[in-house]
Amino acid sequence: MIEFQNVVKKFRRHEVLKGIDLTIERGHRVALVGSNGAGKTTLIRCLLGEYTHDGRVVIDGMEPRTNRQTVLAKVGFVPQLPPPLKMPVGQLIRFAATVCNSDTERMVSVANDLGLDVGRFMHQPFVKLSGGQKQKLLIAIALGRDSELLVLDEPAANLDPEARHIFFDLLAKKKDEAAMIISSHRLDEVAALVNRVVEMDQGEVVLDDRVAELVDISSRLSCRVGLIRQEDAFAKTIGEWGFASDDGLTWQGEISGPDRLRFLGVLSRYAALLANIQLNDTGLEH
Repeated sequence: MIEFQNVVKKFRRHEVLKGIDLTIERGHRVALVGSNGAGKTTLIRCLLGEYTHDGRVVIDGMEPRTNRQTVLAKVGFVPQLPPPLKMPVGQLIRFAATVCNSDTERMVSVANDLGLDVGRFMHQPFVKLSGGQKQKLLIAIALGRDSELLVLDEPAANLDPEARHIFFDLLAKKKDEAAMIISSHRLDEVAALVNRVVEMDQGEVVLDDRVAELVDISSRLSCRVGLIRQEDAFAKTIGEWGFASDDGLTWQGEISGPDRLRFLGVLSRYAALLANIQLNDTGLEH
C-alpha cells in the first residue's frame, strides 16, 4: 500500500532523510520510534505530500504531491501538535467531511463517544478548545470515516483514561482493513498497539522488525492497588486514571490493555508505598 523508495530530504545542506526504503501493507500497525531529530516527522510530512524530496513516495500507486486530493481522502492524520485553526468547530468538521467525501454525523458520533460534546462547541473556534478537546476532535475526524491509512503522531497523549479506552476500541475495529503508522518518542507507549517496529536514527532506518501481537487492542484490565499507607500525591495521580478508594489504601479501577506498561510505569514511581497489585483481564472474569 505504502512505498518509500530511496527517499532523501534535505533542508539546505542538512540531510534529514538519508535514502529511506520502506513498504507498509494493510494490516501493518507500525510503531515509528526514535529520538527528536531522528526524522520521523519529516518522513510523515513526505508521506502526506507536504514536502518535496528525492526518491518516490507512493500510496496505492499514487504520489501524494501529484494526486493530493485522491490520496488524502484515504488518509486519517492526527498530528502531535494541533494546528492553530481559527475556523469554528462545525465548519472544520464540514470541511473535513467534504475533503474525504464522508458523513459529518459519523465524525460527531465518534467525538461524542470520546467524551467531547461537539454540539456545545460548534460555533467556537477550534483554537480556543483545550488540548484534550482538540485531540478528541482530530481523532474523531480521522476515525469517523473510511480511512485506509491512519497516521497518528503521539495520538493519545492528551486523552483521559476513558477516552483512551474508546480510542483503542476504535483502532481495534480498523486493525485489519487499514495500515497504521503510530509515531512516538517511546516504544513502551505504543508497543501493545502495533505488530511492527520501525526505529529511525539520524535520518536512517536502523531497525525494522515484526513483533508478536500479545495484547488485544480493545482489551481492558480491572486493577486493584493496595498501599501500606495513605499518600496524597498517589491519590491525585491514580485519581487521574479514574481509580477510586473508600479508605485511601485500596484503589480500584480499570485500564486499557495497551496502557498496561504505561500504568505500571506510573505505579513504579510509588514503589515504596505499594503493598500489592492485582491485574485481571475483564474478559476472563466471571
